[in-house]
Amino acid sequence: MLTVEFPGCRKLIDAIDTAVSKPSTHEITDSLRNSLCQLIRGQEVKLPDCVFETVEGRYARRELYRSEDHDYCVVAMTWGPGQGTPIHDHCGMWCVEGVWSGALEVVQYERLADEGSQWRFQPVGSIQAGPGSAGSLIPPHEYHTIRNPSDDAVAVSLHIYSGPMTHCAIFKPVVGATQCYERTDRQLGLDPVH
Repeated sequence: MLTVEFPGCRKLIDAIDTAVSKPSTHEITDSLRNSLCQLIRGQEVKLPDCVFETVEGRYARRELYRSEDHDYCVVAMTWGPGQGTPIHDHCGMWCVEGVWSGALEVVQYERLADEGSQWRFQPVGSIQAGPGSAGSLIPPHEYHTIRNPSDDAVAVSLHIYSGPMTHCAIFKPVVGATQCYERTDRQLGLDPVH
């Protein structure tokens, strides 16, 4: 179900449909990463103007497409200067994320042994991603943060999830404890597409 028409949307959907027909998660995400990089760099797909509009105090999430046949969804995210996420997961879903414009800093985390009711994480790597770059998250290696490191530029990323991303677990640091976090469930809303 296409939320809004935009130039090149059929090319994007066809590339995703081709990728999700692959036999394994790794083959799907590899194909999606390659296709997404090519589509962003080729500039044949023009995202709707609304995905470049920021929302005060948080990043914006706009669903552009949801496949009724394959159950995946495509969400554009808009990151104002300095906006980002806490450590979070994707509730067991794979995801391919590509930077459309601007730059994003992505930090991967490894889950360590829990301490009682507290979760423990340690950062295991970070990247500064620019336009035309894409990465994938495959459970159980799905814990990460995303942040727009710019003081003045907007960043836009495109996320393809294996299913509707309606909630996730977020992890907030426990004051006074090293690498310890409290887990809460966050419902994820969608901003209007016009």
